[in-house]
Amino acid sequence: MKYYIIAGEASGDLHGSNLIKAIHQQDAAAEVRCWGGDKMQAAGATLIKHYRDLAFMGFVEVLVHLRTIFKNIAFCKQDISAFGTDVLVLIDYPGFNLRIAAWAKQQGIKVVYYISPQVWAWKEKRVHQIKRDVDKMLVILPFEVDFYKKWQYEVRYVGHPLIEVISDERNNIPIVPIQSDKPLIALLPGSRAQEIKVKLPIMLGMVKHFPQYRFAVAQAPALPDELYNQLIGNNAVLLVKGNTYNLLKQATAGLITSGTATLETALFGVPQVVCYKGNALSFWLATKLVKVKYISLVNLIMDKLVVTELIQHQLTQDNLRAALTRLLADEEYKAALRADYASLWHSLGSSHASSNAAAEIIAIASQK
Repeated sequence: MKYYIIAGEASGDLHGSNLIKAIHQQDAAAEVRCWGGDKMQAAGATLIKHYRDLAFMGFVEVLVHLRTIFKNIAFCKQDISAFGTDVLVLIDYPGFNLRIAAWAKQQGIKVVYYISPQVWAWKEKRVHQIKRDVDKMLVILPFEVDFYKKWQYEVRYVGHPLIEVISDERNNIPIVPIQSDKPLIALLPGSRAQEIKVKLPIMLGMVKHFPQYRFAVAQAPALPDELYNQLIGNNAVLLVKGNTYNLLKQATAGLITSGTATLETALFGVPQVVCYKGNALSFWLATKLVKVKYISLVNLIMDKLVVTELIQHQLTQDNLRAALTRLLADEEYKAALRADYASLWHSLGSSHASSNAAAEIIAIASQK
C-alpha cells in the first residue's frame, strides 16, 4: 500500500514518525511519502517537504506568506497524484490539511485524519467539512469523542501517542547527565524562530533573579545555533540541542511555550509555567474567535487550572518571576501539581496509540 502523510510542525513529525514505524510493522510492503521532518524521514518515509518551510504561525503571518502557501498546496496535490496514493493521512495542521482533504475526496482518495484539528477551540463549523471530506478521524484527546458525538460524527479514540513515547523515554532511555553545578531550569521557547525571538528574551530575564539555578534552553533541531546565541548573549545559560527529553528528565522546573511541550513537560513530572506571547493583532483576533478556557493542553484535558498560564500581556518579567518563585518554593503547590500530573497520565489511557492508528489506517487503505 502507498501512504501519503502530511505533518506541518515538530510535534506532528514526532507522532508521524512513530505512526510510520507502526505502519511498516503491520504492512511490510508499505511505501510512505511525507511532508514532515527528520524523524519521519528516519522512520522510513521519503521526505518531500520539511515542516520548517511550512511553519507560518498566526493570522498576520499567514496572510504575509499566502503566495508560498498556495504554491505548496498546488505542489502537494500534484505529488499525491503522481505517487498513486492509496490513503492520505493528515496530522493536525488544519489550515493546509483540510484544503488537501477536500481535494483528495474529490479525487476518490481515502482520507484519514490522525490528531484532530482543535475545532473544539475555534472554527467549530469546520466539523461540517471534516464530516464531508474525512473517511476516518482518529483522535488523541478523550474529550474529543464527546465533542464529535455532538455533531453526529463517529470518531475513534486511539490513545495519546505521547504516553508511549514518554513511557519508553522514562523506562528505556538512560539519562545523559547535563554538566551543571546547579539544579536545572528548562526553557522551552518553541520550535518556530518568530516565537522564540519574542519569548526567549523574557524567559532569560529570570537568570539574574535565580542565581542558585542553571537555566538551559532546549534548541529546536531545525533551527540554527546563531538564533539562540544572539538571544542568549552573555548569560551563563546552557544550550541543549536536539535532546529536550533528556533535559526534562533532569529539570527542577520549566518555563514552557504553550502547545504540545506543556503536555510533554507534565508527563515527565516537571513543574512548569506556561508562556505565550505572539503578534498583537493575531492575538486580538484569536480572542474574538477562540472559545476555550485555557491555552495549555494540561489544563484543557484536566478541565481546570493545573499549571499557571501567562498569556500575551500577562507574560512580563515580573509575573514570570513571581510564578517561578511559587513553583520552586511552595511545597504544597508542588504536591498538588504532582497529584494532578498523575491523574492526567491516567486519563490519557492507552499506550499503543501509534499501533492502534496504524491498524485503522491500513484497514481504510485496504477497502475497495
